[in-house]
Amino acid sequence: MNPYDPIALECLAAIVEEGGFERAAQRLSITQSAVSQRLRALEAQVGTVLVVRSRPLRPTPAGQLLLKHTRQLRLLRADLDRDLKELAPSSAAGGGEEDRISIAVNADSIATWALPALDTLARQGLPLEIITDDQDFTHEWLRVGQVLGCVTTLKQALRGCKVLPLGAMRYIAVAEPAYAARHCPNGLTPQNFRELPFVAFNRKDDMQGEFVARCLGLKRVGVHQLFVPSSEGQVRAVLAGWGLSVVPELLVAGLLEQGRVTNVAPDCTVPVQLYWHCWNLESEVLDQLTAALTRGAAAAALK
Repeated sequence: MNPYDPIALECLAAIVEEGGFERAAQRLSITQSAVSQRLRALEAQVGTVLVVRSRPLRPTPAGQLLLKHTRQLRLLRADLDRDLKELAPSSAAGGGEEDRISIAVNADSIATWALPALDTLARQGLPLEIITDDQDFTHEWLRVGQVLGCVTTLKQALRGCKVLPLGAMRYIAVAEPAYAARHCPNGLTPQNFRELPFVAFNRKDDMQGEFVARCLGLKRVGVHQLFVPSSEGQVRAVLAGWGLSVVPELLVAGLLEQGRVTNVAPDCTVPVQLYWHCWNLESEVLDQLTAALTRGAAAAALK
């Protein structure tokens, strides 16, 4: 089999990552016609369609395999760049769009411990791309080869990957004190939870209902939800008196100390175990990412 042209592979990646031919052309500083030609040449070499021209645009199974291969090539280049920087600092160029190292991390981890954990690597010039999703879904990005690692709740290693436990994030239910005094003066109870609005991350977020069920000893519950797709935004909505929210204790520890929010279920904490999955490859960059995230989780006292 003839080797695949790295330029054509990066063109395919640009089309998928940017969500279209026009933005891919802008990223690659070429014309849309050139993007189409490179894709057609790659599809001719593979012998099948690689991109479904739908809205949103998506890769075919064959396209997903080539995308995974492209990201593995990026990882090899990142390893080489780091080695060159040690041996000949002036010979290693900074990472560009085609060298991005993509990982998927849940929003609550990004809002609390993950960015400090990755700070040193980012400052050293590692071209990180952090993709956010719910912790129960980040592993899907890894499964289809769109990232090289993810922080997720999935315990079992994915095919071709290794997994390490990071510890558990503890979740609590909070409200603005004046709001709590008016609407739930006795805290969260089986009698009042259906009347209280809960600020959730998005429609994938089942933490609000799960917390209520576990803490109140109920089998299955439905809660009234508002959606704010940001961990910090959920907290701001609580401070504005929109309702209650179940959030990481790490995220609101300072606000609890200041009395700006109150714990409406002080006897209940729900731990969510997190794991780091990454490709099972020999790579200094992967090893450094793994070490940074495990140290960061430990420093944040995830247990």
